[in-house]
Amino acid sequence: MDKVIIFDTTLRDGEQVPGCKLNTKEKVELALKLEDLGVNVLEAGFPISSPGDFSSVEQISKTITKAVVCALSRAVQKDIEVAAQALKYAKRPRIHTGIGTSDFHIKGKFNSTQEDILQRAVQCVKWARNFTDDVEFYAEDAGRTDNEYLSKVIEAVIKAGATTVNIPDTTGYCLPHQYGEKMAYLKNHVGNIDKAVISCHCHNDLGLATANSISGVINGARQIECTINGLGERAGNTSLEEVVMVIKQHKALGFYTDIDATKLYPMSRLVSDTMRMPVQPNKAIVGSNAFSHSSGIHQDGFLKDTLTYEIINPDEVGADSSKIVLTARSGRSALAYRFQKLGFSFDRNDVDILYSRFLKIADNKKEVEDGDLNEMAKEYQLSAMSVQP
Repeated sequence: MDKVIIFDTTLRDGEQVPGCKLNTKEKVELALKLEDLGVNVLEAGFPISSPGDFSSVEQISKTITKAVVCALSRAVQKDIEVAAQALKYAKRPRIHTGIGTSDFHIKGKFNSTQEDILQRAVQCVKWARNFTDDVEFYAEDAGRTDNEYLSKVIEAVIKAGATTVNIPDTTGYCLPHQYGEKMAYLKNHVGNIDKAVISCHCHNDLGLATANSISGVINGARQIECTINGLGERAGNTSLEEVVMVIKQHKALGFYTDIDATKLYPMSRLVSDTMRMPVQPNKAIVGSNAFSHSSGIHQDGFLKDTLTYEIINPDEVGADSSKIVLTARSGRSALAYRFQKLGFSFDRNDVDILYSRFLKIADNKKEVEDGDLNEMAKEYQLSAMSVQP
């Protein structure tokens, strides 16, 4: 099986979400937990952006012992020098530098030409190689970059010393087959591609970040850049927990990661609390409803065999046990199950009678709680006793 490197950018791209700013102490605490989770590369920040971010990268560099510590820079010599300075204590430093390669960026952002951008791409890698042998180059907006030109850039930066080449779908534009085809094109047209790791960095503007990243790996990439809870610019980045569990569930793909999946749910909650960003209830893998069942048909099947409606056991990701949520859509089997959990033993006839009472309550409430069930059961028992001869 091939290993997929997990590059976590929660502390950099994830922190760019409005309201999610972290101080140095918070960043260091999360970095330690991410390393414990099994993340291979930690993008700690963008040192040139502020004194606070410089300090955070520096402190994380001093603290992390196993994971690669990565710092972002633009294709600007001063950026790269500051990134290197912030990483000077790192046991395994990486400088992540690059430039936009699509016509949207070349003309609209830089007012430049393909030839000039190619030269700047090569130059920034050479500058970075003065400080570390581990240099990652990003071709910003690669998702909308012409494949022939992209191949030319990638081949040149690898020749200049890039050891990882990041192919970002910066705007979340690509469809999975398009992103996969882009990776396959690079594998087939870049002569020295075997000398670098291809990396996926996908955004979620069309809700396709996870699918695109998996497609990228299937077609030759061996690093996925992602964040806890899918945090990131605009609609977010590829969700770490999603790609890890896709790879874990689909063993036939032939990939694995170093992530300890049992720590995913606690990590999700820690990031949510620290960054003050709630996790949507229906979020895959770590949402509060990810292992909840409220439909009668689903509940009945689940109670007979969990595999009918759950492909992941909550224990696998460190989540609480599956929940049977009682609503007006719930059936008799779920009601009987919940009564049993509360210590009541009712036969089928009892449940039939109680079910009609339950529906009256359920039609007036979004969810029927244990307190409602206790009250209902005790009233029923009292009424049953009163009619006995």
